[in-house]
Amino acid sequence: MRDLVRHRLFWPVLALLLLLAVNAIATPSFLQVRMQDGHLYGSLVDIARNGAPVLLVALGMTLVIATRGIDLSVGAIAAIAGAVACVHIAGAADPASAGTAITAITLALAVCILLGLWNGFLVSVVGIQPIIATLVLMTAGRGLAMLVTGGQVTTVNNAFFKALGADYFLTLPIAILVSLALLAFTGLVTRRTALGMLVESVGINPEASRLAGVRSRTIIWTVYVFSAFCAGLAGLMIAANTSSADANNAGLWIELDAILAVVIGGTSLAGGRFSLTGTLVGALFIQTLSTTIPTIGIPSDTNYLFKAVVVIAVCLLQSPKARAAVWRRRRNRPSLVKAGRA
Repeated sequence: MRDLVRHRLFWPVLALLLLLAVNAIATPSFLQVRMQDGHLYGSLVDIARNGAPVLLVALGMTLVIATRGIDLSVGAIAAIAGAVACVHIAGAADPASAGTAITAITLALAVCILLGLWNGFLVSVVGIQPIIATLVLMTAGRGLAMLVTGGQVTTVNNAFFKALGADYFLTLPIAILVSLALLAFTGLVTRRTALGMLVESVGINPEASRLAGVRSRTIIWTVYVFSAFCAGLAGLMIAANTSSADANNAGLWIELDAILAVVIGGTSLAGGRFSLTGTLVGALFIQTLSTTIPTIGIPSDTNYLFKAVVVIAVCLLQSPKARAAVWRRRRNRPSLVKAGRA
């Protein structure tokens, strides 16, 4: 039991289960999943579908944080991806065709990869602190998205593009399948090849890794490109869900949700070891919390206040020092009682 409690995923999973229990008490039908018209429906399915963009962004953020970095620009990159795709579809000769949607998606992801290369260049080559380097694009990215859309909400009507965020495949939303597929691919690459070990080594000690022959600059560059790609895919998913691009609100504060998901999942902000499974649990927790707050009658405007409180609590539960202090206090309590009786 002690080993189970000490596991890095014990408290995040327990917190997620408690949230689900609160929702089940508040709404008895919350845990029900039904089949309708060949598709699965229910609150749990909605949580997984709405949490898919957060999971995608958190996947890239996990690898960035594992290298002692941070990427604050993912929300702006998501907005840029949606803006580029929707503007291309709206201005195409055949805006409803699948070919137009594929071209738009490819173009948007290519732009995001270029933005990831820019972030990686500033961090790994120029040597700018990651929080400053990505803050530049976080600030300028929204303006770039506004420039692409002309400051207007761009609406499109393309069934192929809409399917990415709102359609189903094999009874499940495509958004869930895409996010889980990228999670599986990331886990396969980082755990079945040397890439994961190299990422962790760079996060633990970049200079020692360089002296050992690891191309730390290339590793750092790669994770920022991957983070931008994940953010771009999440932005396309958000835009496809509404068939529109809103440069002001698309992906707004998603970088905070992603960082919270990574931290809740047990990945240290100091770099080094990371957990993709923990990131999945963290993303589901964040989305479940966002669903729980209005369900129990609390205004959704207080969303981030509750997220901050819960994250602090989970981080304290995960902290070895905090657990050791509590355990030491409990162990010393009987001796204090005996001394008082004496």
